Amino acid sequence: MASAHSLSSVSVLVAASKLPSSSSSPHSISFLRSKPRELSLRLKGVAKAQSKEGEVSPVGVGVGDDAFSNVKHLLLPVIDRNPYLSEGTRQAAATTTSLAKKYGADITVVVIDEEKRESSAEHETQVSNIRWHLSEGGFEEFKLLERLGEGKKATAIIGEVADELKMELVVMSMEAIHSKYIDANLLAEFIPCSVLLLPL
Repeated sequence: MASAHSLSSVSVLVAASKLPSSSSSPHSISFLRSKPRELSLRLKGVAKAQSKEGEVSPVGVGVGDDAFSNVKHLLLPVIDRNPYLSEGTRQAAATTTSLAKKYGADITVVVIDEEKRESSAEHETQVSNIRWHLSEGGFEEFKLLERLGEGKKATAIIGEVADELKMELVVMSMEAIHSKYIDANLLAEFIPCSVLLLPL
């Protein structure tokens, strides 16, 4: 028998090695537990169904299914101004290529900067480094969008791009939130798909 709980339109998935084991709310957000280089999904407070063997599994994630198996469009926002990419952005690029390769998904990279860049050489170096990191993960072909000097918040731009291009998963590092590039409170408001936040 299935019992359904209402789910919000935005799921924020957090990959972390140490998350609290219990939640005060029975309708908690989805969390990903990770071991080094391994991700697995743990859902709490979502619709559940009983399998033939009597095991309880989340509806929509059958026994043996993977949480990302239906994701075919990944968005990788590059928000930092470091032309050689920050550690968090490099980690997000590696995770994005790994997921895309495993599930046959395509990658769209959006480079965001609220202000216009003073040096085109820095910008070219950053784009070159993005290409290098994605090619290291096995991706020579991907979409590259640039949203520079618009004066909009990065969260709003990510939401616009994700909505316009029908993205299914946004992959970014918690570094973007800790560095104040992204306002975590606005993620649910502006981003219309799931977000995978990677720990630092």
